[in-house]
Amino acid sequence: MNSLGDIYNESLTKEFQNDIRQSVDVIHGKANIPQKLGHASGQYHSNISEYVIGWILGIEWDPNMMKSTNDKHKDNVDFNGQYFQTNNATPFEVWLAGILDDTVKYETEKYAWQRPISFANWVTTDPIHHPNEPMENEDMVSLDPNHVIPKSTLYPGYFASYHVYPYYPEFLNYELAYTNYIDSRGKKNSYAGYLNNLRKVHTMPVLISEFGVPSSRGMTHRNRYGWNQGFHNETEQGQITANLFEDIQFEGMAGGIVFSWQDEWFKRTWNNMELDDPERRPFWSNVQTSEQQFGLLSFDPNSSKHVISVDGDSSDWKKNKIKSANMKNANFINTLDQNDNERKLKNWSMSSDERSINFLLNFEKTKQPFDWSKTGVMLLLDTIQGQGQHQLPNNKSVKTENGIDFVIDLNGPNDSRVLVDSYYDPFYYEYANLLHYAPIEPNVNVKDNGLYHKVMLGLNRPLVIPNLNGKSVNLPLEFYETGKLMFGDGNPLHKDFNSLTDLSHNKKDHVLEIRIPWQLLNVRDPSTREIMGDIWKGGLESKKNIKKIQVAIVTYRPTESNKELSYSTVRQKNGKLLMDDFYSYTWKKWDKPRYHERLKKSYFILKDTFLKADPIK
Repeated sequence: MNSLGDIYNESLTKEFQNDIRQSVDVIHGKANIPQKLGHASGQYHSNISEYVIGWILGIEWDPNMMKSTNDKHKDNVDFNGQYFQTNNATPFEVWLAGILDDTVKYETEKYAWQRPISFANWVTTDPIHHPNEPMENEDMVSLDPNHVIPKSTLYPGYFASYHVYPYYPEFLNYELAYTNYIDSRGKKNSYAGYLNNLRKVHTMPVLISEFGVPSSRGMTHRNRYGWNQGFHNETEQGQITANLFEDIQFEGMAGGIVFSWQDEWFKRTWNNMELDDPERRPFWSNVQTSEQQFGLLSFDPNSSKHVISVDGDSSDWKKNKIKSANMKNANFINTLDQNDNERKLKNWSMSSDERSINFLLNFEKTKQPFDWSKTGVMLLLDTIQGQGQHQLPNNKSVKTENGIDFVIDLNGPNDSRVLVDSYYDPFYYEYANLLHYAPIEPNVNVKDNGLYHKVMLGLNRPLVIPNLNGKSVNLPLEFYETGKLMFGDGNPLHKDFNSLTDLSHNKKDHVLEIRIPWQLLNVRDPSTREIMGDIWKGGLESKKNIKKIQVAIVTYRPTESNKELSYSTVRQKNGKLLMDDFYSYTWKKWDKPRYHERLKKSYFILKDTFLKADPIK
């Protein structure tokens, strides 16, 4: 549709009308749909029509396609059907009026049924001008429901339908008429301000047919009040979505539909869709992709009987019979006095699932509490052959024969993160090397350059806000450190559950439990063991399949300028200390992901919110 740039295409229109008629038949229990790749199919015998409140037709329309259609059909501005007509309409609005009319006609004549009806719309194509929108496409063209008028032959009525989220388009963060709006709580609230304006410019009821925020680990856009697209735990997801619903209710909208009931593993987002395999997205759970995590119902990895929860309790590892990694050749260097509160690593284990790669570290118990100022931990990962660093971050005295591609550096609740070999950093490659939005560093395109990077994720390319307080404002590249790790309790059955937990520390048993999302390690598809290839030779689309990941663990004593190793497997060669004996980890490929359903904390928050909501008047 978008590639044609013209909605007035006979085959397109016919296909759309047939899909709608098929949906009408489905809810009336009168459909027998043959199999077709990418479509639903089957025999539909149950009549559920009395439970379907209305129709919303179409998608979030592409503004370039709409404008192109309007330009190509300037004379097509009138429609007068059996149930709808137009007034001062654009050609695209005329086409939509015809689709609405055909839908009502089909259901009326075949089933003697009518129900409220609308077409999909979104903020990008609303009928309001937004002078502070920095992106041309987001305020290029309008789709105005007021230009489509129902006739008296349509008994249930016609309404407007909008998808409205708090973090996008950008003008919601900068339009002063919205950012200065005072909501029902007495606080500034651009979301409520926009809703107030949206309702005023319509002559019919306005339904907010999509709203919400995702409980993803990765983030895609920021909102000035923290109602971001992602990086919310499930409790925050529920609280923010409940607030949005209260705004929808208070501002007099016809209602709101939370997006969405369940997580959708197949989805993508603009800021990391180059980092995975688009053909394999449905086969694993990418918590870095915000679009996959909007649901109130989660599909958690593993069957319910084989769950590994990141909560510092190693009993689930024992239950799943996960063996410790081989540490038979381990020895000490720089042994410290026990009064220094250093911890000796007894053993460690690895596992993985459809969402992450997991580690369990068991330290020897002492009477003294674990002191992060005296003991840090580095997990060294060699994932791709032929590249990687051969020295540790902030320690040049020990070399490795394995190339280190990632370091999981654990240094307490406020300073733990994933580091990536700068040569293998897709963020730098894209935003600095390709787009020149970030500073160029010397030798990043050279292997084994001694430089590690923090793992970053882009949120916005540079923007120009046209009119902020009377002047144009340039905003630089916006990004954040997605590789920073969060301590907490990742067990949904526990009172203090935090779904964003990356690492859990059991202070009593001296256990560290860690889960790292696959994408933080440049894994494009764990179900086929596909990783990113040499990006400096093949670009972001480069890929290769691996058989294993090699891992070593060291503990260290943190200092301001150095990480003095205290535990490692080392040997001496040619006068150098070399780290040796990396553990090889592999996992089975899959074509059928394991999962179990779980209602998120956000579900129960919204359940309470809806119970307290005013009834429909």
